Amino acid sequence: MRRGAEADKPSRVYDRGSEWGALSSFVNRPLPHAMLGIVSGRRRMGKTYLLRALVERCGGFYFGATAGTEAESLRQFSAALAEHVGSPAPFSFATWDDAISYLFGLAVPGRRDSPFLVVVDEFPYLVKAAPELPSLIQRVIDRFQIEESGMRLLLCGSAMSVMGGLLASTAPLRGRAQLELVVRPFGYRAAADFWGVADEPELAARLHAVLGGTPAYRRQFLADDVPASMGDFDDWVCRTVLAPFSPLFREARYLLAEEADIRDTALYHSVLAAVAQGNTTRGGIAGYIGRKSVDISHPLNVLEDSHLLVREADVFRAGKSQYRITEPLITFYEAIMRPAWARLEGGQAAEVWARSAERFAAQVAGPHFEALCREYVLGPGRSLLGRSLGDVGSGVVTDSRERRQIQIDVAVVESGSGGGRPAVTLLGEAKWGTVMGTNHLERLERARELLAGRGLDTTRCGLACFSAAGFSDALRREAERGGVLLIGLDELYGRAMPTAVLP
Repeated sequence: MRRGAEADKPSRVYDRGSEWGALSSFVNRPLPHAMLGIVSGRRRMGKTYLLRALVERCGGFYFGATAGTEAESLRQFSAALAEHVGSPAPFSFATWDDAISYLFGLAVPGRRDSPFLVVVDEFPYLVKAAPELPSLIQRVIDRFQIEESGMRLLLCGSAMSVMGGLLASTAPLRGRAQLELVVRPFGYRAAADFWGVADEPELAARLHAVLGGTPAYRRQFLADDVPASMGDFDDWVCRTVLAPFSPLFREARYLLAEEADIRDTALYHSVLAAVAQGNTTRGGIAGYIGRKSVDISHPLNVLEDSHLLVREADVFRAGKSQYRITEPLITFYEAIMRPAWARLEGGQAAEVWARSAERFAAQVAGPHFEALCREYVLGPGRSLLGRSLGDVGSGVVTDSRERRQIQIDVAVVESGSGGGRPAVTLLGEAKWGTVMGTNHLERLERARELLAGRGLDTTRCGLACFSAAGFSDALRREAERGGVLLIGLDELYGRAMPTAVLP
């Protein structure tokens, strides 16, 4: 294995610089003992592509498991290992214990003078066939934490609930891993570059609202069928996502069915449909699907463990939270495709899409745009916050006098420390299809006033309006006077620089 692999990320591996750095650092760490790493992430994120590239660069043994019985899986592993070491005949291990012991024996001093990288991909398939595997690996890892070993073992999988459980609570491998890497979708800016649409922010935002940052969708699924312009977007949706012969047509269903802990897919689709249609609280979800709140705890937990659903706390109201679907394609499916499934299967994509404009704006693009704005403040727009390191989220401010609730789509809140008061450093509202005016600014000003009345420090609180449709002249004049930040699609995608408003 060559040293310095961390500087050798292949050019064909797009983005993933931090992931590559973490993996190559893990492999090359000069520790004379065995090391374990866990790599997870939903399907289509490019984990296998990344790990194969790592094995090619660093050398080592790669094994991709498949669904099968214990005997077949052990036979496949034995044959792959025999081929790796150059054995003229396949190995015939009687048990997984024998196979794991032999594998670790290849990394002992004297057998090699550099770390030995081993990647076991789709590890959940092996665990399903041989549940004792984590315990066997734990035993041999513990042994070679005392004895010298160059083993660098990476276990990888897409079943998020299974991979997350490997290091949880009383699991055998708990406390044994030196690396826990989750390969996530590309950020919205990286996704725009990957699809080649960064020069058209409106197209990039719409594309991301449908497919998110999943790299496999462009090349493996669509063979580089990219919308040529905003004028081509509607036709592109109809010929790809909504076309019954397209690989993307049933992809949202497959994403749900692939999770090991999901049995009653109808129930889980109902939960996701509830969230996609704006029922984002536990009570709202339960009411939509006709269940009691206590009865949906398990599906909510499973969807969270699968990284398909995330619970986001209200930054202004303790104990309150909302759920959000993390995979844009699932939101698109539940809001647009599932209600018209029979028509889509009958080839009526153009008719269905033509009648879905309002639903797409309200249930898909609008909520997605709000999430992009929070991602912007966390990442590319970080400099706007000055010295603030507060939590970025959303929340509701109750206005008792006006008998209304003010939804804050983007908020930055610093917890009090050393006896200081909690501070609000940014309040923002995001609109997808609305030209924002001074009435939106007045609502934010009122929220700031109310929060100050509740004892929060708002002396450094800036106000921000995020809009994909633009801003009125009156609002622009207010922004020119200072204290108000206007962020449109050009700013979100780095084609224009906003003026910082926070000290």
